[in-house]
Amino acid sequence: MSWEDNVRRVVPYVAGEQPGRADVIKLNTNECPYPPAPGVAKLLSRMDCGALRLYPDPNGTPLLEALAEYYGVKREQVFVGVGSDDVLATAFLTFFNSGRPILFPDVTYSFYDVWAQLYRIPYRVCPLDEEWHIRPEDYKQPNGGIVFPNPNAPTGLLEGLGTIEEILQANRDVVVIVDEAYIDFGGASALPLLEKYDNLLIVQTFSKSRAMAGLRIGFAIGSEKLIAYLNDVKFSINSYTMNLPAQCMGVEAVRDDAYFKGVTSKIAATRERVKKELAALGFTFPDSMANFIFASHERIPAEELFQKLRAADIYVRHWNKPRISGFLRITVGTDAQMDRLLSVLKAEIAPKAGVFH
Repeated sequence: MSWEDNVRRVVPYVAGEQPGRADVIKLNTNECPYPPAPGVAKLLSRMDCGALRLYPDPNGTPLLEALAEYYGVKREQVFVGVGSDDVLATAFLTFFNSGRPILFPDVTYSFYDVWAQLYRIPYRVCPLDEEWHIRPEDYKQPNGGIVFPNPNAPTGLLEGLGTIEEILQANRDVVVIVDEAYIDFGGASALPLLEKYDNLLIVQTFSKSRAMAGLRIGFAIGSEKLIAYLNDVKFSINSYTMNLPAQCMGVEAVRDDAYFKGVTSKIAATRERVKKELAALGFTFPDSMANFIFASHERIPAEELFQKLRAADIYVRHWNKPRISGFLRITVGTDAQMDRLLSVLKAEIAPKAGVFH
């Protein structure tokens, strides 16, 4: 017998590569290419570091209040955590305890199965259809809970509220989590459905559209009862999860709505332009409503393009997994970054694919 016999072993989530250099074009982790709202920088410059000797507000009250006001809900309907990963992990631990398998898509955010394995939650994946969409009928089988992103990752496809409500109607006895990490880039949030479904939990993040991945801020909105249960678990693990600077700067980010909408509009416009350019180069892709494009070339393997881009100091994401090994997930950067990406792709593809004459 060894102490290792009692170790909880899991296959961990693998994050996108962090090059550690400033002179690369980093399009592999869906970060925002623009800085946070100006008020964030101003607050950081005048922050009283003496306050850091004290514990932060365990509830994150100022941020809860700012989010509640912005989204038109009660403060008791909002939960904050250290990035949406923290919020989702707490939700898995809180709500998925029936012993029945939870359901999520086969091509989706690859942290879901990691949490399920970590917390010993049985799970079953539901294959997306040939067009990469969720099939609502797959979520009408007995289950212990449901989670899926909308828009989905890595495909970027958005499901309509009708699809989400069909799933909710068939699953009133379990918690349904809609992970809206990318909703701000062109989709309609499921927030209006909260009035009808007290088992719906919506999770969002400041890492993408609010350009604050480095501060790790995530939040959930749901019924007061759902949020109360989340808080019970949170305060049983660590009362002081979100640090003081994150709480204060998060409030500033929420307050500047004009900047927020300007950034998301700019990214969406760049995304649509790059879609046209990629199509002209022979790429196909689902119609992404996120801040990335999930693209496959008709002739050149994704792994080959991945390596060529990396050699040019352009980092994108590639997975050697069933169904998606032929695709690259390309984060939408600035226009200049995307022009550089397109230039490298044109130089690589033209001689092999006969795109240009």
